[in-house]
Amino acid sequence: MSDGLDVIVIDDDPGICEIIAELIENFYTWGKVYCFSKPDEAIAFCLNRDIGVAIFVVDVFLDGLSGFYFLDAIEQNYPTAHEDTIIISGNASDDVVNMCLASNVNYLLEKPLKPYALQLAVRAITAKYLDFAKKLLQDQRFAENVARL
Repeated sequence: MSDGLDVIVIDDDPGICEIIAELIENFYTWGKVYCFSKPDEAIAFCLNRDIGVAIFVVDVFLDGLSGFYFLDAIEQNYPTAHEDTIIISGNASDDVVNMCLASNVNYLLEKPLKPYALQLAVRAITAKYLDFAKKLLQDQRFAENVARL
């Protein structure tokens, strides 16, 4: 396990999963990138981790399951999983957009992915955590208040 903010990629097509992971590894330096083509393995991996924060890149349809099912399955350990997810879809229909909105997922990218769009979406989620960490380091009073929670 890394001490950073890891990225977990789930796509039921192993080739696409690896390509997405490689794209992210080309620019991402704040943690490790993990790739899963079987949703059950991804769920088990996530539920067995000590840290409950990660960035997720999830295909909307996963071998008979929904990407939203995956997010719901790990939500007990990752309370911000939906907010920290980029849903990917071969066809971003109104139904997919509505599922994202209903699940509090703010990032939706269509396949074939544009590397710059993926990079910006990952960076937007990362920035939230980097800004929070910076605030903790720079504001002693804020850090003490957070520690009391």
